[in-house]
Amino acid sequence: MWYNVDMATLEEYREERLKKLAEIRARGIEPYPSKSFRDTEIREVIENFTEKQGSIVTVAGRIVAIRSFGKLAFVKIRDESGEVQIFMKSENEVPSGRLGVSDIKLLDLGDFVEASGTVDKSQTGEISVFANSVRLLVKSLRPLPGRDGFTNKEERYRRRYVDMNVNPEVRERLIRRSKFWQATREYMIKNGFTEVNIPVLEHTTGGADATPFVTHMNALDEDFYLRISHELPLKRLLGGGFEKVFDIGPRFRNEGVDDEHLPEHIAFEAYAAYQNFEDGIPFYEEMMKYVAKETWGTLQFKVGGFEINLDCEWPRVKYADIMKKEFNIDVFSVDENTLYDILQREKVEVKPGLSRARLIDHLWKVVRKRSAGPFWLVEEPLELSPLAKTSSENPLVTERFHPVIAGTEMGNGFSELNDPEDQLNRFLEQQRMRDNGDDEAQMLDRDFVEMLEFGMPPACGWGNSERNFWLLEGVSGREAVPFPIIRAKE
Repeated sequence: MWYNVDMATLEEYREERLKKLAEIRARGIEPYPSKSFRDTEIREVIENFTEKQGSIVTVAGRIVAIRSFGKLAFVKIRDESGEVQIFMKSENEVPSGRLGVSDIKLLDLGDFVEASGTVDKSQTGEISVFANSVRLLVKSLRPLPGRDGFTNKEERYRRRYVDMNVNPEVRERLIRRSKFWQATREYMIKNGFTEVNIPVLEHTTGGADATPFVTHMNALDEDFYLRISHELPLKRLLGGGFEKVFDIGPRFRNEGVDDEHLPEHIAFEAYAAYQNFEDGIPFYEEMMKYVAKETWGTLQFKVGGFEINLDCEWPRVKYADIMKKEFNIDVFSVDENTLYDILQREKVEVKPGLSRARLIDHLWKVVRKRSAGPFWLVEEPLELSPLAKTSSENPLVTERFHPVIAGTEMGNGFSELNDPEDQLNRFLEQQRMRDNGDDEAQMLDRDFVEMLEFGMPPACGWGNSERNFWLLEGVSGREAVPFPIIRAKE
């Protein structure tokens, strides 16, 4: 019942509605009152009809259908919880400030109205609110497009508020997204973690390999970075005496936009003192299962071409073993030329002059994208993990762990590095890479090293982003957020 509107006729519809708005005001009716007297959500009327039948309720919502037959009118409205029909007759006098059956012509699809009446069923058996009039809450000036006429992705992303009305599954997805983060928070809090919100603006940004956004603070006349990770401030909290901390909030990475990446997205990181990766793997495996169950009610998913079953104990796969199996290379000794040759054969475009570590990481992504999982990737080479503790059994690898599911790394965990001299040397190597043109290499953070010199307890850290939600929801990042980044346009 939605209007299908093209740009040529939009102004005509708008002019028609402006005339109706003027007539409503001429009758002394306020078309945008500040208060609604709604006392009942539509869901309550539908789901509890037996209890509600015969009682008087006040409901409110957006008009999604209008039918008029002489002295009868049927107005269907929708609120967030559902839809219900308002059954109107013209037998009784219409109260002042309200619209009756004879005024139906002043209402349009998309208007918001309120109705008080008796809950019952119509002759056709439809649950309805029997009211002789409605009270206008909002007069809409633009008609909503029809579902079939509103499929262009750019227009949907640009007018997301329209998209949510025309495609209610978009709004339902955002409700699941909220449940995803709520379940994450619940799991952490019930396991003794404290949520601490940390700054978004940083003098030195780090904790991940990414290109940061830069902004300027007028008050201090200094440039700041928007954080690319929550990691270093949260670990400073461990140095300050916290033992279990986490934060959920936005992070910013000045990189491309694709199905798996958005420059701004919500992420979660947590750190627990006196733990290591052996403690973290089962803990965060259980967390991901808990969050999936709370969000979707299942642990079985079909993602792309992968059939995924999370309801098992996820095996561990060593980094060097899987790279040896896939490409017959030793990640600890392979040279740059060999890596470039393999990447070219795999049709992966990389710019010249990249470090060995960056080339190996590009090659791992080839393996990752064709891996179904779930499994834990462990024993990542030292040069790829500048913030992870070196393994006590093999100095060439770190105590780092990634869950791999449906071609994606669903998180990142470490036994955290707390040796200040080791950390300084790794920062210096990262800074050397940065000075040589690697914009994603990490910055030298002297204040963080100083914190480590005061002492930070052994700890296990973990982080994951809302990419986990996008993946299991089976949509791209831009489909899964409320207002996707898109080029400005008037």
